[in-house]
Amino acid sequence: MTCVPTRTNRLSRITRTAPRSGFQRPHSPPPTGGGRFRIAGADLSASIAVFLIALPLSLGIALATGAPLQAGLVAAAVGGIVVGRLGGAPLQVSGPAAGLTVVTAELIHTYGWRTTCAITVLAGLTQLGLAALRVARSALAVSPAIVHGMLAGIGVTIALAQLHIVLGGTPQSSAIANVQGLPAQLADLHPVALSISGLTIVLLLLWPRIPGRTGKAVRKVPAALAAVAAATTVAAVAGLSLPRVDLPSWRSHALPSMPEGPVLGLIAAVLTVTLVASVESLLSAVAVDRLAAARKVPDVRIPRARLDRELAGQGCANAVSGALGGLPVTGVAVRSAANVAAGAVSRNSTILHGVWVVLAALVLVPVLDLIPLAALAALVMVVGIQMVNITHMRSVRRNRELLVYVVTMTAVVLTGVLEGVAVGIAVSVGVALHRLSKTRITDEETESGHRVRVRGQLTFLAVPRLSRVLSHVPHGTHCTVELDGSFMDHAAHEALHDWQTSHVAHGGTVEFTGRSGRRIAEPASETHTCCRPWTPWRNHHCGEHPVEPLPANGHQLASGLSSFQRNTAPIVRDELARLAREGQRPSQLFLTCSDSRLVTSMITSSGPGDLFTVRNVGNLVPLPGEESADDSVAAAIEYAIEVLRVDSITVCGHSGCGAMQALLTNGPDTPQTPLRRWLRHGLPSLRRMASTQHPWARISGRLPADAVEQLCLTNVVQQLEHLRAHECVARRLAEGTLQLHGMYFHVGEAQAYLLADTGADDRVEDRFDRVTPTVQKASA
Repeated sequence: MTCVPTRTNRLSRITRTAPRSGFQRPHSPPPTGGGRFRIAGADLSASIAVFLIALPLSLGIALATGAPLQAGLVAAAVGGIVVGRLGGAPLQVSGPAAGLTVVTAELIHTYGWRTTCAITVLAGLTQLGLAALRVARSALAVSPAIVHGMLAGIGVTIALAQLHIVLGGTPQSSAIANVQGLPAQLADLHPVALSISGLTIVLLLLWPRIPGRTGKAVRKVPAALAAVAAATTVAAVAGLSLPRVDLPSWRSHALPSMPEGPVLGLIAAVLTVTLVASVESLLSAVAVDRLAAARKVPDVRIPRARLDRELAGQGCANAVSGALGGLPVTGVAVRSAANVAAGAVSRNSTILHGVWVVLAALVLVPVLDLIPLAALAALVMVVGIQMVNITHMRSVRRNRELLVYVVTMTAVVLTGVLEGVAVGIAVSVGVALHRLSKTRITDEETESGHRVRVRGQLTFLAVPRLSRVLSHVPHGTHCTVELDGSFMDHAAHEALHDWQTSHVAHGGTVEFTGRSGRRIAEPASETHTCCRPWTPWRNHHCGEHPVEPLPANGHQLASGLSSFQRNTAPIVRDELARLAREGQRPSQLFLTCSDSRLVTSMITSSGPGDLFTVRNVGNLVPLPGEESADDSVAAAIEYAIEVLRVDSITVCGHSGCGAMQALLTNGPDTPQTPLRRWLRHGLPSLRRMASTQHPWARISGRLPADAVEQLCLTNVVQQLEHLRAHECVARRLAEGTLQLHGMYFHVGEAQAYLLADTGADDRVEDRFDRVTPTVQKASA
């Protein structure tokens, strides 16, 4: 896979001193002026669509929690405006969510509404602390089976509670009590409430399925709004007598008070709200990223979610919402998906939807007071049932985690959210340990000796059985150990190595193979660590191993080709054959230096067909139209842009660049050789470094080591400017279908740096941020 440069956080300008080389330059003055706030038409229409969905859902969720109905509107407005402005997922819509309904209802029942608002404020501050610690990614380590099981359990609890209101009664305090009270409720039905609820449910289910042109036209109105509006209209026209929404005056709106209750209970409540809100928001942000990336229209590139910033935005929103007497806020998948589907192109759609909620809460109170509570209860009940997602169940079953899903869902329904999640985590750990220990080890005698087969992961849990089986292999015999697993821990490695050493010492032989029978490397001893898989690139020969003889012609290149044909070609032949049939489809143009130490496929972890690579001395991009311009670079850029349709262009410089050293030492009397004439394209970089109009390019966390490194960094920035001068590049940038990235590779440290995304603010200096290794969770 290719290494795609990522966007990094914008940081404020930092005062610095001169590099160690002694050359200095003052900071450039910050430019004046600022950009104007503009709203795209797509954002305006998307905000209205999301508002029409959010309004009835916010009221329904407030009803389901037992909070004042205005609290749902406050949370929706704060989630839209605060998270929309400060969050890290531009298209995610935040507000009151069904995932926190059970938690909030329990808090209100235990501590009262004003203390619940204070708990929401404290949960927001806790989220801000977690964001400062940059732990957002760790929330994604929770098994999806646990998260989906938690949401399903919450959905079942919501549906059971709202069913009582749908039938015309009052919900009980727990899911078990609601189930026990259901027979009595069915015996005492209220036909009016049931009819309005039934109408709401029918419209909710049938509205997206209306066929033909009529269906296409009416589906522009969200199903939730259509169902609640129709039920309200029928109830008002028929003069039905049933409970309705009652929004009190904002003057009597309840605000938080100092938390009252046992300290441990309050701490547990804060942690529960923090955990559920954070995990649901971050998972929703990742899902929105996928939806936005898969969207074809409009063709606008949306930045990937910055999860730590999103967590900070959610924390600010919860602190503000709680302080204003609102419900807890999370990222909401339903509203976010509607925002993406409606064609939103920036965070302005989310902010505007919050503004519309504020206006509705101030202006539409008489209209909202007409809504029957039975209609809102039916809406929330359907949402709760939909949280038990069949697709999620199929996915966890396919990954053999259905037990974790079912146990988590059941525990949430019976005990509560925090306890249910804890039970789910315990079961998930137990299942993982069971899989690690479920390793089959067999021994059979063959004509050539003994064959020991190991099926499954080889961990310390399987070491006793492995040692017992290996001890039965007679001394002096040949033994083939067949390893069929993707993981072997250190304990198992040591056990195999110790047994191999002992078996060989007693006159036996050992061969390690995979399941296919192909011979694989045996467990290496600690004394043979000087060779690495890339040693041929280093022209290196280990004195402890025999050197492979050169071919008859004695040519080193022929030796490398022979090694490729023997070892690598069989592995890549199918992929290269596919590329030969389909043609090249690289994702980016990679422009770097000709330096032999830069192995582009190694530092980008790319393979055949991934990169369209252009190399020249100094990774230079001549400006178009210059008298001494080199058309070969311009031709490669044009071919990559117009024919290959690459998505991005990366200019990669490196430490110790000989071209930059030559630029610094060139004098007016230097003979004009072809190399010197070529290096004239690097003179703008030299002038940029010496200019007071541009801030220095620098490496995040330290100063450039010397003038050469300073010029190497500046040269990357300058060549990106040259790229923008090419007509085909400028056109694609204007269309939003191309990205430019800068990269610096420090050869001695084997460390890559990416040019930080500074947006349109020229006051932020060009900064190269270190690329840190990440560990991704492997799929089952």
